[in-house]
Amino acid sequence: MEIEQRQAEFVQQFVKEAENARGLEAARLIANATSHPSLFAFSEILSVPNILELHGTELSNFLDLLRLFAHGTWNDYKSNATQLPSLEPDQMRKLKQLTVLTLAETAKVLPYDLLMQQLDVSNVRELEDFLINECMYSGIVKGKLDQRRRCFEVQFAAGRDLRPGQLDNMMHTLSNWLTTSDNLLLTIQEKIKWADTMSEINRKHAKEIEDKTEEMKSSIKAALRGHEEFTYSESGGVMDYEEDRSRPKRRR
Repeated sequence: MEIEQRQAEFVQQFVKEAENARGLEAARLIANATSHPSLFAFSEILSVPNILELHGTELSNFLDLLRLFAHGTWNDYKSNATQLPSLEPDQMRKLKQLTVLTLAETAKVLPYDLLMQQLDVSNVRELEDFLINECMYSGIVKGKLDQRRRCFEVQFAAGRDLRPGQLDNMMHTLSNWLTTSDNLLLTIQEKIKWADTMSEINRKHAKEIEDKTEEMKSSIKAALRGHEEFTYSESGGVMDYEEDRSRPKRRR
């Protein structure tokens, strides 16, 4: 959140300056913006009419440079260096930082070999120093350097300006994700419904077993009581008493 807040403040500062800059002043503003150590978003500056007026003029290559910093990479600059203004060291560093952000958009594990090729870095020590000092310390990325596997594991990367057409692709991706989520939610609801049905069936079955068990217990108890009464009578207890009372007495 801190880096996003700082970005917003710097962007507004340059946008305000761009609204009052024309021609050579606009070109200087672009050079300053692309050199600023803490500015990594340029689309709002690109949308200022005074900046867009550079198109078709002798300073149009500065407008192209601003577009490159908004959407391009170090390799893009090398491919078009003859048509673009020469870069100062601060601009080179900035463009390489932005290149790392672009790579982090497509993969969360970045091999050292890929990074060295994309950044024009000749050895691992130089690469790791750049990732630590220029990327992680600046807050634009967070991650782990894995020397054994020779890769950089990205945990967080600041977002870059959306490229033309990228918003449509993002909307399409989000739409597909939403459809998949809806289908998954429907499946989960059906599973819950099935589980509830099975739970009700199991509950009824358990109740039936419980009722039958109680019925069997009652039957067994009744049978035991009848057996005890029968055994007592057979032993001569009650029956002998009844027989004595009904026997006629002898006359003297």
